[in-house]
Amino acid sequence: MDRVRIDIWLWAARFFKTRALSARACGLGRIQSNGIDARPARLVQTGDRLNINTGVAQYEIEVLALSELRGPAAAAQALYRETESSIERRRLAAEQLKSNPRFDGAYPGRPSKRDRRTLDRLRNI
Repeated sequence: MDRVRIDIWLWAARFFKTRALSARACGLGRIQSNGIDARPARLVQTGDRLNINTGVAQYEIEVLALSELRGPAAAAQALYRETESSIERRRLAAEQLKSNPRFDGAYPGRPSKRDRRTLDRLRNI
């Protein structure tokens, strides 16, 4: 095997949980192969450079091996090599996310009648 569809490879390399999610990411323009937006049917070969935006993280990788089967995580990590700049960018993004306070909202569900009246007073309604 010298070429594999990019949606299958992304699924086998464990960037996405399902092939449908990897195909959708390709369709939305979140995957670039050698600087060009990749469609799901684009063929990947060893040596290609991919930019992957999973929605949670952005990866910049080089394809080292090909696979059409999803295996264990250790085998999936052997399919690619991430660039040093990409690793550093993800590390900085994780640190920034940890340092920001998290606001899940003041109310766990729908506001009660009392809460709604308080909100209306704040909004000057």
